[in-house]
Amino acid sequence: MVKDEPAAGTDTDVGAAAEESAASAPHDFIREIIEEDNRTGKHDGKVHTRFPPEPNGYLHIGHAKAIHLSFGIAQQYGGKCNLRFDDTNPSKEEKEYVHSIMEDIKWLGYDWEDRLFFASDYFGRMYDHAIELTKMGKAYVDDQTAQEMRENRGDVKKPGVNSPYRDRPVEESLDLLERMRNGEFEDGARVLRAKIDMTHPNMNMRDPVIFRILHQTHHNTGDDWCIYPMYDWAHGLEDSYEGITHSLCSLEFENHRPLYDWFLIQLGVYHPRQIEFARLNISYTVMSKRKLLELVEGDYVNGWDDPRMPTLCGMRRRGYPAAAIRDFLDRVGVAKKNNTISLQLLEACVREELNKIAPRFMGVLDPLKVVVENIPEGQVEMMEAINNPEDPGAGTRQVAFTRELFIERKDFMEEPVKKFFRLAPGREVRLRYAYFLTCTGVIKDDDGNILELRCTIDPATKGGDSPDGRRVKGTLHWVSASHALDARVRLYDLLFTDEDPLGNKKKDFKELINPDSLEELTGCKVEPGLANLEVGQPIQFERTGYFCLDNDSKPGDLVFNRTVGLRDGWARMQKQKKKN
Repeated sequence: MVKDEPAAGTDTDVGAAAEESAASAPHDFIREIIEEDNRTGKHDGKVHTRFPPEPNGYLHIGHAKAIHLSFGIAQQYGGKCNLRFDDTNPSKEEKEYVHSIMEDIKWLGYDWEDRLFFASDYFGRMYDHAIELTKMGKAYVDDQTAQEMRENRGDVKKPGVNSPYRDRPVEESLDLLERMRNGEFEDGARVLRAKIDMTHPNMNMRDPVIFRILHQTHHNTGDDWCIYPMYDWAHGLEDSYEGITHSLCSLEFENHRPLYDWFLIQLGVYHPRQIEFARLNISYTVMSKRKLLELVEGDYVNGWDDPRMPTLCGMRRRGYPAAAIRDFLDRVGVAKKNNTISLQLLEACVREELNKIAPRFMGVLDPLKVVVENIPEGQVEMMEAINNPEDPGAGTRQVAFTRELFIERKDFMEEPVKKFFRLAPGREVRLRYAYFLTCTGVIKDDDGNILELRCTIDPATKGGDSPDGRRVKGTLHWVSASHALDARVRLYDLLFTDEDPLGNKKKDFKELINPDSLEELTGCKVEPGLANLEVGQPIQFERTGYFCLDNDSKPGDLVFNRTVGLRDGWARMQKQKKKN
């Protein structure tokens, strides 16, 4: 049971950030319910929520909505939030998932303190309650096969048929239940079912299974049990045992609420209030652990933490800040009806956060060599570069400028088209933090491929300004050829080509995977200051996008993941809507 005394809190930065996010959370119908409960003195003004994941996969951003809501509401109203694993199915659950879920929640900025629970902690109590229900004549052991039960259950248009074992004597059901518990029967030989109504319009109420036989080792209880409670039997009881005041669930559990209520009413135990909200759906994204598992097991992606995945570990590896996800969830809000949110809104939140916190560096992804002919060989001149113009306290850094440089190949065009304002023969551009540069020659191989450029600088334009007031239209980033580090860069794009992969009636969602969702570039050149970057540290490659150092990196082999580009498609879309 939950202890009444408050647990010791933590003073982590992420915890403080999450509290700030919760304090500024928008108002919604759930908070209105809570505030009315507090006003009327219900629950003595207490707010106690829980986040109850099943440890059968990695969390995705849809779960982040439930985490942010349950933990955020508890923080906002001075309450508590439990972390409880609904681990009732050992055939699909693993310790790996338990650990990953805990890591994801902490990364998002939340702490369950001393309130970590497992459904498996309550198996004994749930079994005792099952005996109690059976003694009341409201549960029975059924010997039908799974196929027979499916056939007799009926459908939304046809009522179900009572099991031939439905009126089995109570003492016989109790004896069989104990023998089930003792391991006398094979998997699937018998189940314990609630005796409700096989003609009920709500299919969940048609004598649902409470316990089934499953001879399988459990990640938490080992081999202590060979029968396991069904999710619907366990879920409401767990909330009751833990004294949850507001049980927040997504809409798919709305039809299950009458069953939870029936169980709790029959047993006469504490009865929490369940409130349903719309789950999070995002365009170009699949939000199903089962579907995501298909992608992982079919090698369509490189594991659960593939940066293209909507998993929280994938987003973390891609470089999404937790603060940006919380901001996104606040903007999305809480609704009663399912809808789909544009992926561009999420990217806009990520971009906005990274713009504030990411230090700037120069990185050349497709290098083209430039030889500055009026700089002596071996000369090194240090240029002052701004670390983050959005953060004056970030300071500056020194960048080496030398005779041989690298610029982006796309920043040069031998025969420039209209509105191409970057480097071309005879044209002058600005090198970021350095000088005005003019192209004086192009060196090619025998096949006509450009190998390098010959250029000159105007020494009077150091820092990027001209004393005579002349202007240039193009500004290029660059790195010193003798100082640059080699790097690999992974450019991530949409995982799916269809806005609604699961809604496509003509193709399986896996057929809609974007073949260009990942491009890996080698031979990229980056500033030497990135050698000591920490894994996951967000940065901006100027004029290119936001990136982070991947955990595949090792000394001499830096790997960067593109988090998001610099262009804000969401902002442009909103601006266009206002015009229309």
